[in-house]
Amino acid sequence: MFKLYFFILIACFNSCINGYDGSLMGGINAMKTYQDYFHMRTVGSQTGLVFSMYTLGNIVGSFFCGPFTDWWGRRWGMFIGASIIIAGTCVQAPATNHFMFILGRFILGFGVATCATAGPSYVAEMAHPAWRGTLTGLYNTFWFVGGIPATWTIYATQNIKGELSWRLPIWLQVVFSGGVLLGCLFCPETPRWLISNGKHEEAIRVMAKYHGEGDRNSPIVLLTYREMIEEIATEGSDKRWWDYSTLFNTRSAGWRMACVAGMAFFGQWSGNGAVSYFMPVLLDTIGVKDERTQLLYNAILNVLSFIMATAGARFVDRIGRRPVLLIATSVFVVLWAIITTLTALYAKEANSNLVGSKAAIAMIYTFGITYSFAYTPLQALYPVECLSYETRAKGMGIYNLLVNIAAFFNTYAIPTVWDKIRWKFYFVYIAWDVFEVLYIYTFFVETKGRTLEAISEIFDARYPRKKSVQKHVVVITDRGLVDKGIEDVDTI
Repeated sequence: MFKLYFFILIACFNSCINGYDGSLMGGINAMKTYQDYFHMRTVGSQTGLVFSMYTLGNIVGSFFCGPFTDWWGRRWGMFIGASIIIAGTCVQAPATNHFMFILGRFILGFGVATCATAGPSYVAEMAHPAWRGTLTGLYNTFWFVGGIPATWTIYATQNIKGELSWRLPIWLQVVFSGGVLLGCLFCPETPRWLISNGKHEEAIRVMAKYHGEGDRNSPIVLLTYREMIEEIATEGSDKRWWDYSTLFNTRSAGWRMACVAGMAFFGQWSGNGAVSYFMPVLLDTIGVKDERTQLLYNAILNVLSFIMATAGARFVDRIGRRPVLLIATSVFVVLWAIITTLTALYAKEANSNLVGSKAAIAMIYTFGITYSFAYTPLQALYPVECLSYETRAKGMGIYNLLVNIAAFFNTYAIPTVWDKIRWKFYFVYIAWDVFEVLYIYTFFVETKGRTLEAISEIFDARYPRKKSVQKHVVVITDRGLVDKGIEDVDTI
């Protein structure tokens, strides 16, 4: 089990890569040395282009990550993605002009798309079934394991004279990607990929060693192996790189993608984009002007968010996916209403009310940690659970595509629109979060407490959302066997 946790840790480094860059550019964007070197401002179309080029690379990479991960396996998918990220860092860090800098960001985004597909797929498929929810939930909390070093590194290097103050943090991106590159060479391939490629004996050995304490006849090994061979086709659509039709060609597939697409957009448009990328700008709006203080607030928020995300990874298994998302998103509506009111009152040059400004900062922090508790663990866990094996890699590629389409809006539209209407943009978040609550209640299914293969029966039902929330029942047969199942919603 300790070896298994090590392999999962290597996979989680893929999330660190994304977290490092997500926190890195927000801080670098506020540094005078960076602004002066490239003649940039904290907001505006040029800034939007720098941020969005990473997203654009991610969007393009989304069409390649599925085939990479299906053809060569989950661990080699991680290897390919990490290699591309290191190449992108070697272009961006020594950049001497604007074109070279944004080219490096494009390459980085392209590589991250593969890592963001292979990483969570590896964790979900490799984790012991009893701990899949917690471990896959923890995957995305490692965003902060990358984000925290980024923000504190920038906080430290801002005192360095010259270009090294922003070049050094960029070079340090190779640490996590290098860890993935080397670590995945020691990781076994997931049993589901092995079975889908006809390597049943090797799959059984992996499951016996890491799930059954070395016992090939362990009940958990026999059960999961039986479910896998019933659900996974050796000639499925995952062998046809061009075939994305199975993501949409049935009612159950369409419902799966409704959940996946909802998670993609809600995870980006709930208001976290403004907090993650433009925390210094938000602080400036409410009167916190000092650059060092802005970076300190940003760094502290990352630490608090990591703590809450780690706690949330455990609670999504205890409470369930739907309740966590419904409660948190409802809280977002209230928080953005308060933030909008406080900003309207105190976001003025002549403002001298420190209590009002601090209250606004407190609400921004509360939003950040609430988002981290609910959405951060589920952004990797929920779409992986909703997708069947054959469509998982391609489906995660589409999920990554949708995430980055949504993120493109965050990274390009927000700085551009913010420059014109400032805090009034918050009204969009209030309206959108109300829509999210209604959508989650209507379409999102509950996946807690089931194996990846057992989740299929939910989506095969006439009304998946209702099926998923049925209570588990125990059926005792005439032979004395106990069979656990769920009530059939179609008969009640």
